[in-house]
Amino acid sequence: MVKKYQLLSGKICEVQEGPASISVYSKPADSEKAFLTGELGIDEHTLQSALDPDEISRLEFEAEHVAIILKRPKNYSAEDRFLFKVASMGLFLFKEQLIIVAAEDVPLFDHKVFARVTALSEIVLKLLYRSIYHFNEHLRIINLITESLEQKINAAMENKYLLNLFILEKSLVYYLNAINANAMLITKMRNYSAKIGFNADCIEFLDDILIENNQCSRQAEIYSNILSSLMDARASIVGNNLNVLMKTLNIITIGIMVPTFVVSLFSMNVKIPLEEHPLAFFFIFALAMAAVAGFFLFWKYKKWI
Repeated sequence: MVKKYQLLSGKICEVQEGPASISVYSKPADSEKAFLTGELGIDEHTLQSALDPDEISRLEFEAEHVAIILKRPKNYSAEDRFLFKVASMGLFLFKEQLIIVAAEDVPLFDHKVFARVTALSEIVLKLLYRSIYHFNEHLRIINLITESLEQKINAAMENKYLLNLFILEKSLVYYLNAINANAMLITKMRNYSAKIGFNADCIEFLDDILIENNQCSRQAEIYSNILSSLMDARASIVGNNLNVLMKTLNIITIGIMVPTFVVSLFSMNVKIPLEEHPLAFFFIFALAMAAVAGFFLFWKYKKWI
């Protein structure tokens, strides 16, 4: 599917017909891929890289255009089950047009940063900035989900909450790798800014983007470390809670077995003392309770309870 846009008075406007300086290909069909590689001269491997979620960010210079592969967060859905995934996007900057290739249909120009645009190269930078902003949004969501799961773990000992935390930790590792890959891309774009055609304002904006990306990377690293420590702590707490529960059950079990043993001893089918005594029942009951009390005093002395 392809959508076409045109720069009109500093705004990005969608057009149905006529010339378009911006073309967005979402889930391109084979015919659209053939057009991109045949008519526009986009390298087939680079085009496939724009659709491959495992591809790393990179910058390449071709004869007629600049190819940029960047990483961005994939839109989250309930089917992902707490797994936040990373996707790739291809930006192919020609002299008079910009081709954007993505594996899914996502709103690209809905952020306020696109309220005023003066050049195609500026759109490239703002898409990169939008990706960083998207990463930050997802990091905040991951942090909120982590706090919610932490409260549930405190109230229950089910493994599913720990597994959800593990999936979130896995997501943060993917995010951290993607953000760091974008950092290398931004650095390379800064070094080749003149060759790409960035003006002074774009270079200044690129420096701001690098700072934002470094802050995002640091935030993801902090969340990842916290979640990793939290996983270890929660696993220890669950194990300790289980030990406490088993200890309590053992105390109850032994507490029941001791008087049972005393009563069973006097209930054997043999001649025993106090058999004819009128207060035998009360004596045996008192002896059983005394045995239980002695048992608990012994555990208290050993500091087992």
